[in-house]
Amino acid sequence: MPKNENLFSSWRGWRGRVTSRLVHRGWRAVQRAGAVTAERPGPYRFGRIGVGTRLAFPQGTLFGEPWIELGEHCVIGEQVTLTAGMMPGVDLGPDPVLRIGNGVVLGRGSHVIASVPVEFGDDVFCGPYVYVTSDNHSYDDPEQPIGRQWPRSAPVRIGPGSWLGAGAVILPGARLGRNVVVAAGAVVRGEVPDHAVVAGAPARIIRRWAPEEGWQPPLRTPAPVPIPEDMTVEQLLALAELEREQERAGERARQRGQAGERGLEEAREGGLEREPGAGAS
Repeated sequence: MPKNENLFSSWRGWRGRVTSRLVHRGWRAVQRAGAVTAERPGPYRFGRIGVGTRLAFPQGTLFGEPWIELGEHCVIGEQVTLTAGMMPGVDLGPDPVLRIGNGVVLGRGSHVIASVPVEFGDDVFCGPYVYVTSDNHSYDDPEQPIGRQWPRSAPVRIGPGSWLGAGAVILPGARLGRNVVVAAGAVVRGEVPDHAVVAGAPARIIRRWAPEEGWQPPLRTPAPVPIPEDMTVEQLLALAELEREQERAGERARQRGQAGERGLEEAREGGLEREPGAGAS
């Protein structure tokens, strides 16, 4: 009986592994087929999709696509919502409402809501669950439910080269300059100058770069050294192994130093113990 149970358990485990592999392989095939590109737009008719841009599957809510323009080589993660207009089926006129520049990355679960112009400059990187909107609820009338009152709207612009951390919220009327860093979870409204770091809710400037002084306050860590463009994979692996060996050698030297310090301390303690006897003689 135990032997049969072992055979049954082995069969069940093997079947589970095979099923898991098939499910994951099938899901990867669905993701490839469901991705939206310029060559394979699926059911969507964007105003523009640049070369190399890809919207991962499954997509989030998408409507008003004729008024949405996506630049080249953009990466749009899974479950990203992109909308133009308050609701589907509204004629928004001759001009695009949502413009996303070249090389923009929108992390998984992000939302970009635009009923008036919203613009992303080139090379803007967004972490997951970033929320950018041109519309916000109003609560002027205390007698009416807030959700039934007409929202306030204002254009939004995010400057090129900026980085929006996970969960950042960009409110109507925000104007971010070039290479702005928005900390995770920050809530941004109003104008942010070039080369500034903002954090908090509401977001405030916590660091800025000036040509005469550099970063103020100074950065806590040195800038990382970029990888040379002509470096091969084999060279990268060899460099990584060299760094690991240097770390091991440094650890061995540190351990030897600690052992030497312990030996010196023990010798000192032993000398102190012998000193009274030597003086008595």
